Amino acid sequence: MAPHPVSDFLGSSAALCDAVLRLRGPALNEELGRIAREVTHSPNGRWVPAGAQPADTLPDETLRQDVLFDDQYFGRFEVSGRDYDASVRQHLASLAALAGSVLQVHSIAQRTTHAYVQVEAKLQHQSQILDQIHESVLTMDMNGFITSWNKGAERLFGYSAVEAVGRNIIFLYEDEEAGFHDSFLEMGGRLMEVRRKKKSGEVFWASLSLSPLCDMHDRSIGLIAYITDITERKHAEERIHHLAYYDALTNLPNRSLLTKLVDQALTVAQRSKQTGCVMFIDLNRFKMINDTLGREVGDALLCEVAQRFRVALRDQDIVARLGGDEFAIGLFDISQHYEASMVAQKLLQALTAPFIIDGHDLRVGASIGISVYPQDGQDAETLLRLADIAMYRAKQGGDSDAENVAFYSQDMNQGMQERMRIESGLRQALGNGQLLLHYQPKYSIATGQIIGAEALVRWKHPERGLVPPAEFIPLAEATGLVVQVGEWVLEAACAQAQRWKEMGLPPIRLAVNVSAREFTSSLPGRVMETLKRYGLEPSWLELEITESTLMHNIDRVIGIMDRLTALGITLSLDDFGTGYSSLSYLKRFPIDTLKIDRSFTTGIPTDTNDCAIASTIISIAQQLRHKVIAEGVETVEQLAFLKDSGCDEVQGYLFSRPLPAVEFENVLLRSLLPAYASGSV
Repeated sequence: MAPHPVSDFLGSSAALCDAVLRLRGPALNEELGRIAREVTHSPNGRWVPAGAQPADTLPDETLRQDVLFDDQYFGRFEVSGRDYDASVRQHLASLAALAGSVLQVHSIAQRTTHAYVQVEAKLQHQSQILDQIHESVLTMDMNGFITSWNKGAERLFGYSAVEAVGRNIIFLYEDEEAGFHDSFLEMGGRLMEVRRKKKSGEVFWASLSLSPLCDMHDRSIGLIAYITDITERKHAEERIHHLAYYDALTNLPNRSLLTKLVDQALTVAQRSKQTGCVMFIDLNRFKMINDTLGREVGDALLCEVAQRFRVALRDQDIVARLGGDEFAIGLFDISQHYEASMVAQKLLQALTAPFIIDGHDLRVGASIGISVYPQDGQDAETLLRLADIAMYRAKQGGDSDAENVAFYSQDMNQGMQERMRIESGLRQALGNGQLLLHYQPKYSIATGQIIGAEALVRWKHPERGLVPPAEFIPLAEATGLVVQVGEWVLEAACAQAQRWKEMGLPPIRLAVNVSAREFTSSLPGRVMETLKRYGLEPSWLELEITESTLMHNIDRVIGIMDRLTALGITLSLDDFGTGYSSLSYLKRFPIDTLKIDRSFTTGIPTDTNDCAIASTIISIAQQLRHKVIAEGVETVEQLAFLKDSGCDEVQGYLFSRPLPAVEFENVLLRSLLPAYASGSV
């Protein structure tokens, strides 16, 4: 027989591949049998798939060829009806090899397709489950970019999956979180309560559970986030917390919260070494009002009292209602305990105006007990208990309806009573002509002549005589009376200068101290109006400003100083070196004179540090073209050192103590006699 053409074999091979791809079952078996008959030119031939029942009998000349691939048996070709030489057998073996490889590939493809269909079905099933559950579930990669977004997330946030997938999770934040990465990226399982933002802009509370998303090798590739809206639960917790820690009537903290807040404040006060205090307040005459007019009026009155207390205090102060007509105040961040008595007076003052409730004109007062940290106690309960004792002591100290304040410490009580007595007396002194001015001369070192004087306020008490300034000036500053005292000093100094001007005396600079409270934008206008009223030129007046005054709102202060100097007023920087002024600011201040504080003058010339400081101040002033005056000069040695160092002016007991106006006038006239004699005045 002629050799089998290659083209016929290739055609049969192509037919085999096509059959495996297109046909299944008996059709495939018949086509493979046909191809075997064609390749071997046999009248008989068939394909026997693996697992098929073999024929009962076969002709003796039947040629069989198993189809295998990698030891996997797929079936066999059987042909008969002729003699088969080696070439035919080779062709059938080649056809079997091709069929094995094609059937193997087809088998793998079938299994893969089946597995893919199963995975697709499983994913679809899981997706349906995720979409049906109420909880929001989303996944994200390691950088926080969203990779999946279920229907629950769509319902909760308002964003569709198309809008959310691909965006970074931060777009749902309320902006309070600084970043995305955290330890849960590696560990997972973190449960927290957070605030998140919806598409509508609404911010809500959410319970967020994070679990790691891993690949088939158990490596973390992102996160699975489970999010539940817990806003209602949080609101319920807040309501429960409010009921537990706040007074239902006044909305003020109750005793439990007061104790917590005071203990927290005491911890801070202990670290910063500050003083604190607790006030126990009992309203006077409340029981009578409550019993007479009824509980509704009494409750309304308590709410009004609570509001007035809150307005009278600083934001950081603690106000609580303990029950009934009892309140408590926690004061911290105070430097001295006596400030508490000033606050107590402020609270009593807040109760002086009548309360108009349901047409009733009601008036109540209070008794206040004060305990002080750390002297009286170290914890909230102790301080509150001692303040309660002090409150009953305050009630016993006078009429039960009177307004009384008492410290737990008797020493503090005596000090408070003394300060209140001084404050009351000072208010009377302002209106009863008990204040007067003494003048301490200022001398030129170069000429020895008086070139000015500092006007110093004195209080001539009708019973105590002259009250030392150290007793009433600090109290005046603390209570705000220093403003009224300062206004009086300016008026009195200008009135005296007017008398000297009418006597024909030349202008001398009368230095008036200006407190920080007075240093406002209205000061230049007030000064100019006062000078005009007394017919004085600006050369009669000098304003002494303390260093501490200049350290608040520098630009505003400099603006006020510029307005004063534009009027021709001379400015002097008092107590230089005792504050914290920056040299960079000093060069901007439009001042004429620096005054060396007496604390540096005292040690001259024996204390090397005082000498160095004084010399440095003089040098700085010279570089800035300012004059220098030293106060507190009491010895010749001090004067000699200051003169050698280049100081311009001095004042102190070496020359003169502060003098009443008449005595100063005599000293001034004696100083001017040479000038009168020469005709220069």
